[in-house]
Amino acid sequence: MERSTSHRRTLARRLLGRTGALLLSAGLVGAAGCASASGGPAATDEAVAPAARTAPTGDPRVGLEAGLLDAGEATWNLNVVSETPPPEDFVGKTNSDLAFKDHYAIQGNYNGFQIWDISDPSEPSLVVGYVCPASQSDVSVYGNLLFVSAEGLGSRLDCGTQGVKEQVSADRIRGIRIFDISDIEHPKYVSNVQTCRGSHTHSVLVDPDDPENVYVYISGQAPVRPAEELAGCSGASPSEDPNTALFRIEVIRVPLANPEKAAIVSSPRIFENLVAPPQHGLAPEDKAELERARARGAFVFDMGGRSIILPDRYADQMLDSIVRERGGEGAPTGADSAALRARFEKMIAERMGEQGDGPQPGPNQCHDITLYPAIQRAGGACAGYGLLLDIRDPIHPRRLAAVSDSNFSYWHSATFSNDGSKILFTDEWGGGGQPKCRASDPKEWGADAIFTVENGKMRFRSYYKLPAAQTSEENCVAHNGSLIPVPGRDIMVQAWYQGGVSVFDWTDPDHPKEIAFFDRGPVNAETMEMGGSWSAYWYNGVIVSSEIARGLDILELAPSEYLTANEIAAARSAKLDYLNVQGQPRYTWPATYSLARSYLDQLERSGGLPAAEIAASRRELARAEVASEPVRAETLAALAERLEGRASGHAAPKVERLAEAVRELSNAGAPRTAASR
Repeated sequence: MERSTSHRRTLARRLLGRTGALLLSAGLVGAAGCASASGGPAATDEAVAPAARTAPTGDPRVGLEAGLLDAGEATWNLNVVSETPPPEDFVGKTNSDLAFKDHYAIQGNYNGFQIWDISDPSEPSLVVGYVCPASQSDVSVYGNLLFVSAEGLGSRLDCGTQGVKEQVSADRIRGIRIFDISDIEHPKYVSNVQTCRGSHTHSVLVDPDDPENVYVYISGQAPVRPAEELAGCSGASPSEDPNTALFRIEVIRVPLANPEKAAIVSSPRIFENLVAPPQHGLAPEDKAELERARARGAFVFDMGGRSIILPDRYADQMLDSIVRERGGEGAPTGADSAALRARFEKMIAERMGEQGDGPQPGPNQCHDITLYPAIQRAGGACAGYGLLLDIRDPIHPRRLAAVSDSNFSYWHSATFSNDGSKILFTDEWGGGGQPKCRASDPKEWGADAIFTVENGKMRFRSYYKLPAAQTSEENCVAHNGSLIPVPGRDIMVQAWYQGGVSVFDWTDPDHPKEIAFFDRGPVNAETMEMGGSWSAYWYNGVIVSSEIARGLDILELAPSEYLTANEIAAARSAKLDYLNVQGQPRYTWPATYSLARSYLDQLERSGGLPAAEIAASRRELARAEVASEPVRAETLAALAERLEGRASGHAAPKVERLAEAVRELSNAGAPRTAASR
């Protein structure tokens, strides 16, 4: 339902009263983006589908009122816990990715990073806003170390805000920054590792066999920096230079006791023998926009066989830079325009790794790599391909399989199912800065692709795309998300930029289905301005969303016909000490009554057990929960034994998990808790 106008006006006053105005960042997000809850629901023995929570009639996301701080809002099966505007130093700067430690949310930003205390999700408090400009400032955490990506040409080693204007400079940082956050209110910048292409994103790998180090996988999207700035950097093709910085990732080893000694230990070439994948053409709206751009004299470039439009504001900035470089003044000349065109075409050629005639090579870098150490695998979202990697040797990851898809434009990120049997890739069609959720856009473009992992290979099953059409003034495409640890199901929360936040179930890989959402209207009703959810992640009972322009949002799940209070309570019981979504954890659940009841709810929903058996099992659980120890253990053991005898047919695995949960309760002497009452 739409939030009240008074609530939106209150949020506007909170930010505008403090800063006077909010100007959106001029950073190129298209290239960059790729961009205790109030008690929580209590578990119950009630029916699976509460009558009070039904799917909306029509989609309330369509037609929401526009506005930066007073936009209309729509929610379904989610509750908005808090909406916190950015602190003054970060107003107008792009918020990026999130990491979590203890009760803190660490939010990257193109002007540095912010650390929020979210112990009370209804009132997040800023612990520190650390000004240290870089794009994208993607963040990860391990122990007392914080890792922050730096890729932009203006990022400085000293965290200065004046930028770097020289083409070659000893002041520039392009790589990874390392901070000591043992005193989290006073982060200490302790080290950095420079790389040839910078760090667009990174992933932290914790090797259980190597407790003295962590490993950081670096994905850099920028052109290769000059060798005069960093020795050994080469942007040549592999045929010209076998040591080229293209067609590789970087692996950094970080000694935990001496992070200042962090260094690159390998540059795995996981892209060998891949050729350029098939691609789709332009959507109808994009074809029309391309013709309008050419008619007005905009800069239009070919990138990998597709035409792209350089936005006017970026073209103006680049032209101004060219004028300054030649010592000129006033308006750019025709020669300046020609120089911009040549420079941009060279940059595209370097990024695409084009060489000679014949088949063009495949990707020369990943956008993002999700490491799942529990199964010793990684999912590489690598521009034109999705890769499955073996990471048993952290320093030398090995490609097992690669998939491409003509419906996919830019493989952006990956998520495994908790058991590792499935993998989902996102497609950041349009680079995150364009509207790709319009009614006329194909549902297979800018979506998620779901695969099962079978014998070391990936088999395509289906697509999932945000089902509500967005306007031409809303940048919208699949972006960062994470699993919600509902036992026995694969449920994910995902950011869609100005498409908002979508929660969907992909337990059945052939039929993914949305079950909850949160959305705002466009930032501006008349023209595209950047905004929306960059990342939306589940962490210890709440969903935290990094809003590009509006700050930090915290949401919580509400019971519905798709998700019961017991399932939500069980998900909340799976606690983490820290979370980097790109270092995916394996979720486990403690023995609680909500865990057992969640399996019963699922069996009722699917018809996996007779109604009489469901009702009898609920009665026995309720009886055991209030019984004394001997009676409790005897009741639960008998129930577990009876359920084990009912495991048959398609529901057998779920019944076995239920029986196991009940058996664990009988053995654990599990007390009643707030999560299981």
